[in-house]
Amino acid sequence: MKDHAAHGPHHIPTNPDPSAFADWPAGMYEEMLAAHDNGCVGSLLVSETDRVRVWHLHIAPGERCGFHRHVNPYFWSSLTAGRGRNYASSGAVSEAVYTAGETRHYHYGPGDYMLHCIENVGDTTLSFVTVEFLDGTNPPLAIPDHMRLTPTP
Repeated sequence: MKDHAAHGPHHIPTNPDPSAFADWPAGMYEEMLAAHDNGCVGSLLVSETDRVRVWHLHIAPGERCGFHRHVNPYFWSSLTAGRGRNYASSGAVSEAVYTAGETRHYHYGPGDYMLHCIENVGDTTLSFVTVEFLDGTNPPLAIPDHMRLTPTP
């Protein structure tokens, strides 16, 4: 039996057994593996300091954001109501109903992470603001300049 006590409450390990993903749409498992170090947790990085990153995320009905990895404390707030389907690197698939103003907070300890994507299964655009705190126990993941509203100098 593995000891999971050292991990924080929001850590979701990547399942090493490909059969755990057998019910996922074709190609999604490979996409998840390729995105293991993708720190782009939104559609656009609108603000960044040495302490925080502020992201906007918009997902149209029937669309899905790419797999991305959370490694440090963050919170998101839903700007719109809607329904989403979450695909987690454990192989779990879950559905959620979001309300405008709903906010959730997450924390990750040393080596913890969550690798996932969200599919919009509703009929309205899902819009979120996500704030990452860069002073967590893990180094922040690199972000390519094309994801920034204002590229770094």
